[in-house]
Amino acid sequence: MRLLLTHGFFLGEDPKEQQVLRPYPPLGILYISAYLRSRGFEVDVYDSTWGSREELFRILDQGPPAMLGLYANLLTRRNALAIIERARASRWKVIVGGPEPANYAEEYLAAGADYVVPGEGEVVIERLLVGEHAPDGVVYRDLSTGTVVRTPAAPQIRDLDSLPWPDRGRIDIHRYLAAWRERHGVGSVSLITARGCPYSCRWCSHSTYGKTHRRRSPASVADEAEWILNQYGPEMLWYADDVFTIHHGWTLKYAAELKRRGIRIPFECITRADRLNPQIADTLAEMGCFRVWIGSESGSQRVLDAMERGVRVEQVQEAVALVRKRSIQAGMFLMWGYEGEQIEDIEATVDHVTQCRPDVFLTTVSYPIKGTGYYDDVRDKLVRIGEWSESTDRDWHIRGRHSRRYFQFADELLRNSMEEAPDSARIAAARDGLRATSAEVEA
Repeated sequence: MRLLLTHGFFLGEDPKEQQVLRPYPPLGILYISAYLRSRGFEVDVYDSTWGSREELFRILDQGPPAMLGLYANLLTRRNALAIIERARASRWKVIVGGPEPANYAEEYLAAGADYVVPGEGEVVIERLLVGEHAPDGVVYRDLSTGTVVRTPAAPQIRDLDSLPWPDRGRIDIHRYLAAWRERHGVGSVSLITARGCPYSCRWCSHSTYGKTHRRRSPASVADEAEWILNQYGPEMLWYADDVFTIHHGWTLKYAAELKRRGIRIPFECITRADRLNPQIADTLAEMGCFRVWIGSESGSQRVLDAMERGVRVEQVQEAVALVRKRSIQAGMFLMWGYEGEQIEDIEATVDHVTQCRPDVFLTTVSYPIKGTGYYDDVRDKLVRIGEWSESTDRDWHIRGRHSRRYFQFADELLRNSMEEAPDSARIAAARDGLRATSAEVEA
């Protein structure tokens, strides 16, 4: 049976992402495409990043109807539901996967999906394509009884080296590179070296891979990196792992493999503060790393412990100093509003960031993703804003939490404190605003 894969993110509909313009291909469905095509299945890919809803709908309407594989995440719910509705109207069978459907399987089935795949997709979709009605690793509705059935979890692919590389030839990689070069002066291509994250941060979703961690061999990743450089000629790479330096021995072997091949190219990656040390920082610099993103989240140890981050504030400060000393930019992720956070914790975060002096930092207000420990912690306080089909997990209101205006003042306090020449009056105004709105809470 023919399979059409798509992912429902339309760059043309997202003004914020158009402004940032750092797009990367949908590696998940490209892995599935490569795997299935290597087994003789007919697979098409519609890369909605550069497409439009209308064009995809025309493809579904024209048919002939077959099977649609749709990846959905927290931000693409509305589009995913519209695609499912149109596909079913045109008599396609619909499989949905990704972190969002895994947490809302019944809702996606009610919206018209035939199957939800909560975990890894390659083998499960293969079983569906050969005609198995209820293989391991799916959620579906029994049409005779109307009940939702969850089959046992499918085994994960242990040997990631056995998978073919993502099917980049099925999409227009050069359009991604052109967008990057036009906006940022360099072209970037992404790849992954592992699947899964074994850590237990309470706000982080593990719905696709669970708390597992499986690595490719250093040689396999080096082969792919070398092929990417020869095929596409990007000026940089993005290692899209959850924690790139999680295994120090692997990192050292991979660096040695690249060096043996004479490969040194700028790249950026994400890691944890407790997975950096002087040797690893030296190795990243030798490999060409120009930026490391570190999950800091808060400068309050009390809040970090509530998150079950498993790191100390001092470790984050040491990690930032390690990479900056080696002329690697430090990026920090920060989160306001975690359950129990007080003004003192925000002040501690501001002090922490001003002490670290990262090259770039990003802030967000915490939001409870269904299926996480954080969601369970605040479940009884959640107020949905709008219909489920028209909202996302970022749209929950949490009764009793500080107002959005309060967190805007927190942002102003942090950003004003991080100016090269801090304006004491603006800092004082932001601090006063924070205190003045501390009694404002979400309804």
